Amino acid sequence: MDKPVRQRSVIGMKTLKIGNVTLENNVILAPMAGVTDLPFRLLCKKQGAGMVCMEMVSAKAILYKNRNTEELMQILPGERPVSLQLFGSDPEIMGEIAAQIQERPFDVLDINMGCPVPKIVNNKEGSALMKDPKLAEEIIRHVVEASGKPVTVKIRKGFDEEHVNAVELAKRAEEAGAAAVAVHGRTREQFYTGKADWEIIAKVKEAVDIPVIGNGDADGPESAERMLRQTGCDGVMVGRAARGNPWIFREITSYLETGKIPEKPGAKEKRECILEHAALMLECKGEYTAVREMRKHVSWYTAGCPHSAKLRGRINTVESMAELEECVREIFQ
Repeated sequence: MDKPVRQRSVIGMKTLKIGNVTLENNVILAPMAGVTDLPFRLLCKKQGAGMVCMEMVSAKAILYKNRNTEELMQILPGERPVSLQLFGSDPEIMGEIAAQIQERPFDVLDINMGCPVPKIVNNKEGSALMKDPKLAEEIIRHVVEASGKPVTVKIRKGFDEEHVNAVELAKRAEEAGAAAVAVHGRTREQFYTGKADWEIIAKVKEAVDIPVIGNGDADGPESAERMLRQTGCDGVMVGRAARGNPWIFREITSYLETGKIPEKPGAKEKRECILEHAALMLECKGEYTAVREMRKHVSWYTAGCPHSAKLRGRINTVESMAELEECVREIFQ
């Protein structure tokens, strides 16, 4: 087992206030479609995330009472504070849904203006809204006026390198009443490739008075600390680095608070975490869906393990929860 790395942190642990919601720390699980469902959010909260963010939900899908969307919006008290993320391009519908759902037990309402997926962008939603700052501001204003919860906005550096406008979007969000803004330091055209531009996060921080949350390449304790220090941002959002690694939150919070990184989880801790994850999946989604969705999670959990490609091949063939559990116990003997 790796020995803990001991280094001094120059940042220190900070609380983060978003509107009337105070987070215990400023390390946040980013919203990720197909990843940050209820079971995974519970695990990340258990490992120390200051706030967890739900998968993005379509305002139109809520309006038309889509059955699958109701499942996405399931929340338990043990994961709070939790952020619910809406996406849409119609200001009236976004405001109507914000009012309709405000009695649900989430704490912060986030507007997605950063999703790069083609089917979202082609529908003029997600990061496509960065090409229309006036419409983006109108959407934010309608949601803020309708919601009884603090409203945040997640944006990117810009749509492409020729249209870098995160500072303008952040200013418009603040003017429209947003309580905080999260900035991913990549353009839509980059998706998740290349290096994230932390300078744009710093520029946004200088331009607005509301809290700014940095996102992009914060993939461990040292990089999260560097982002906070170099950009001056108020919080750090962890996305893809948390897949198969909920322990990243205890590592980052420990490093910020004490300058020390805890030991990596051993085989037993990994095994028990995966089995807990699977049990939560089973309870929430039933065996058929739980087994199939756990396949990708187990692949992430086992990344870097000896013979991981062979393990993934085996995991991707399991059909029952009993098979999956047996396979996990064999992998992490």
